[in-house]
Amino acid sequence: MILEFLISVIALLVTLGILVTIHEFGHFWVARRCGVKVLKFSIGFGKAVKTWIGKDGVEYVIAPIPLGGYVKMLGQEDSTVVDTSGLSESQQQYSFACKPLWQRMAIVAAGPVANFLLAIFVFWLINISYGVSGIAPVVNNVIEDSLAETAGLRAGDEILAVDGEETITWQQVTLQLLGRLGETGEISLTVDPADSSRTRTLQVPINAWMGAETAPNPVGNLGIIQFEIPADIAGIIPGGAAEAAGLRIGDEIISVDGRSIRGWTHWVEVIRASPELTLNVVVQRGGINSVLLMTPQTATLDDGTVIGSIGAYVQETTLAELLPPEMQRQVNYNVLSAIQPAVIETWEKSLFVLDSVRKMVVGLISSKNINGPITIAQVAGETVTYGLDVYLGFLALLSISLGVLNLLPIPVLDGGHLLYYAIEAVIRRPVPERIQAFGLQLGLLLISGIMVLAIYNDVNRLL
Repeated sequence: MILEFLISVIALLVTLGILVTIHEFGHFWVARRCGVKVLKFSIGFGKAVKTWIGKDGVEYVIAPIPLGGYVKMLGQEDSTVVDTSGLSESQQQYSFACKPLWQRMAIVAAGPVANFLLAIFVFWLINISYGVSGIAPVVNNVIEDSLAETAGLRAGDEILAVDGEETITWQQVTLQLLGRLGETGEISLTVDPADSSRTRTLQVPINAWMGAETAPNPVGNLGIIQFEIPADIAGIIPGGAAEAAGLRIGDEIISVDGRSIRGWTHWVEVIRASPELTLNVVVQRGGINSVLLMTPQTATLDDGTVIGSIGAYVQETTLAELLPPEMQRQVNYNVLSAIQPAVIETWEKSLFVLDSVRKMVVGLISSKNINGPITIAQVAGETVTYGLDVYLGFLALLSISLGVLNLLPIPVLDGGHLLYYAIEAVIRRPVPERIQAFGLQLGLLLISGIMVLAIYNDVNRLL
C-alpha cells in the first residue's frame, strides 16, 4: 500500500511537472521570439524550492505544488488593456503590452499549442518504438436480449467500422463508442459476418446512452463479449466447495442451472452471485458431460460485500497466448510514416475531449467524470506499472486535455485572453477594463468550483 502510494505520488509529480513545463515553455519560447523581455519562469506554486538567475537574466523558479506555473513578462498585466505607464522608452520595445495584437495572441496560444505538439511527439515516439498493436474486433459472443443481439450482431462478426470510422482493433471500437456517450439516436456498426462474404450495416438504438455512468464500458453495455478465457479448471483449493462437489483439474464448465457459461469471467460472476445456493453445474470431463451439485461458500470482501466462493482457479495466460495469430493486429512505422497517425490521433482525441466537455455542460454525461489530482495520481501510478508505452499514452492524453481546457473561452485561462484579443481585433480597441475585471472574477469562481468538484469526485471514489 505504501509502495503504491509512493509510486502514485512520484508519477503525479513527474507527469504534471512535464506537462506544466512544456506548457509554460511554449509561452516563454514564443515571447522570446517576439522580442518580449521575460522576467520570471516559474514551474509550480507555493514557496520556491529552487531559484536562480539564468545568463539570459530570467529568474527561474521551481515550486513544490505542480498544479500550474507562469511566465512573467515585462508589461504584462491580468487585463489585455495596453498600459505603458511606468515603462521607459527603451523598455517599451521589450514590453508584452506594446507588441502587435497578433504577437500577443501568438504568445498566449503558444502554451496550449506546446501541449498538442508534445502529444504528437509522444504518439510519434510510441509509433516508431512499439508500433500499434491490438486485437481484431471479432465478436466472441453476444449477450442474449442485449442491444447488440437485438440489432443483429452475432458471434464471429468482425466490426469493420463504427459510425463510418474504420476500426481495426477493439481499442478503436471502444474509442469510437465512447464518443457517443450521453447521446440519443443510433450507432451504426459495419460488420463482416462470420457466415457471409458480404458486409452489412447494423443500427443500434441508444437513449441518453450511459450518460450517468462514471466508468463507462461501451462495448460491454451493448452486450458484446470481446473475448473470454475458457472456463477450464486449472487448480482446486483443498477444503473448498469445488473439492466438495467433485470438481477436478481439467474440467470445463459448460452450464449452470441450464444457463450456458460463456467463459471464465461469466463463470466467476455466476459463482460470486450465488453464496450458499445449490447449483447444478454441468462439466465436460474427458469428452463426457457430468452434472455436479455445488454450493458456493460465503466470503466477505474488504468493502463488506458478500459473495460466493468455491476455491478454484484458472490457468494464468496472456491474450497473445490465448488468441490465434490472425486475431492479433500489429502495425509498424518508420520515422516518417509515424508522423501522420500521430497527428491524426492527437486531432481526434482533442475533438473527443472538447465534445466531452460540451456534453458535461449541457448535461448529457455526468459531471462525476471530472477527475482531480487524486485520480490522476492513481492512474499515473497504474500506467507506470503497465509499461512505458502505456504511461506515454496516458501522458499524451493528459497533455491534449490540458491544451483543450486551456483554450476554453474562460477568463483567467489562455482561451479567455484569446477571446478578449479576438474581440479587440473586431472592435479595434481593448475590451473595457471593468468588463475584464468582472470576467476575471467569474472565471476564478468557475475554475475554483471545477477544482472543488474534481476533488470531491476523487474523494467519493476513494470512499
